Amino acid sequence: MKILIFGATGTAGSEVVRQAISDPEITLVSVVVRKPFDFNYPKMQTIIHHDFLDYKEMLPAFREADACIWCLGISQTKVGKEQYFIITHDYAVAAAKAMLSVNPQISFVFLSGQGADSSEKSKVLFARVKGQTENALKSLPFKHYFIFRPAGIVPVTKQKNLAFMKKAEFSLLKFMAMILPIFTISTVQLAKAMLILIKKGDKFKLLENENIKQIANCE
Repeated sequence: MKILIFGATGTAGSEVVRQAISDPEITLVSVVVRKPFDFNYPKMQTIIHHDFLDYKEMLPAFREADACIWCLGISQTKVGKEQYFIITHDYAVAAAKAMLSVNPQISFVFLSGQGADSSEKSKVLFARVKGQTENALKSLPFKHYFIFRPAGIVPVTKQKNLAFMKKAEFSLLKFMAMILPIFTISTVQLAKAMLILIKKGDKFKLLENENIKQIANCE
C-alpha cells in the first residue's frame, strides 16, 4: 500500500509517519511538506509543495497513492477567521477534488476533532469549520472516507524545539491522561487506528475518541 500524509510535521502527523514506516503492509510513505522533512527512511519520500489550493504538480503522486491521511491544520488562536477557514476547509477540499480527478479509488482520512459540529451552526469557530469541512469531504465521491474526532492528543514521542506554551499544553494533556483518560488519546493510538482503517477499506466511518481507541487497541 502507498500512502500520502499531509501535516506530517505536526503532533499527530509525525506519529502517523513513524507508524506507517514500521508497518510492513505499507510500501511507500509520501510526506507532503513545505520544506525538507527531518525523517529519512528507505520507503519514505518527501514531496515539497507550497500552494495548498493548487495541486496540478501533485497529480502523478495522487494517481499512484492508495490512501491519503490529512493531518494538516492550525489552531484557531493562531490565525484570523478567514485564514482559519482557508487552511482547515479550502486546503483539504481542493486536495480531495484533485485526488479524485485522477484516482477515484483513493481512500481519504480527515483529522477533525472532538466537538466538531456537523450541523455547521456552532458559534465556536473550530467546531463550525471542522463540521463544514467534514460535510464538504463527505459530499465528494470517495469510496472510502473516514472522519477522526480525537479529544486531547497526547504525544508519545518526545517533541523537539517546542515553545513554552506548547510544552505546558502537552504537560497538561499528560496529566489529564492519568486522571481523565476519556478526554485524551495518545498519538500512537490515533495513528494506529488510522492505518488499520485504510488497510481494512471500510466504506465510511465517523469515529469519536473512544471509537478510535477501541480500533487501535484491537490490533
